[in-house]
Amino acid sequence: MSLYKEIMKDAEERMKKAIEMLEYDLQGIRTGRASPALLERLEVEYYGALTPLNQIAAITAPDPHLLAVRPWDFNALKAIEKAILKSNLGLTPTDDGKIIRIAIPPLTEERRRELAKLVHARMEEAKVAVRNVRRDVISDLKDLEKEGEITEDDYKDGKEEAQDLTDRYIEEIEEIVKRKEAEILEV
Repeated sequence: MSLYKEIMKDAEERMKKAIEMLEYDLQGIRTGRASPALLERLEVEYYGALTPLNQIAAITAPDPHLLAVRPWDFNALKAIEKAILKSNLGLTPTDDGKIIRIAIPPLTEERRRELAKLVHARMEEAKVAVRNVRRDVISDLKDLEKEGEITEDDYKDGKEEAQDLTDRYIEEIEEIVKRKEAEILEV
């Protein structure tokens, strides 16, 4: 595989990673519905180590406004409850000694707007990541052209291809954010 093609392949993989990170980040942003993804990454102090909640408990959504957390070790109940209370999710857990139940209250209009702003901030971060990849590609191609490894035409084609990739991934980022925003603003 030529250096040119290798650089372009690497660029596309890095842009895909930016999209994956955005989607992963957006899963943790609350909408009006109960979603286990809301709690999965929450870290719990478990036997002296911070452990993701989904590694020490089963998280389910028995109905659209309720989450249930069933720890595999009942000694972790209090630690899980404490972690949920300390998180910035604004949720209040209740436990019956075996299961922690978390009622998901409807979002206020003000909170919806705050979350929409947060989603837009994440979108900008993802766009910057994609643009940084484009900048790196163009820089690498310029270096290769100076060293005589690729032709001037390859450099120009590479710049165009990098811009096309960037445009495509930025469009995808905007679509993902539009869907998440609609989810948040849905009453």
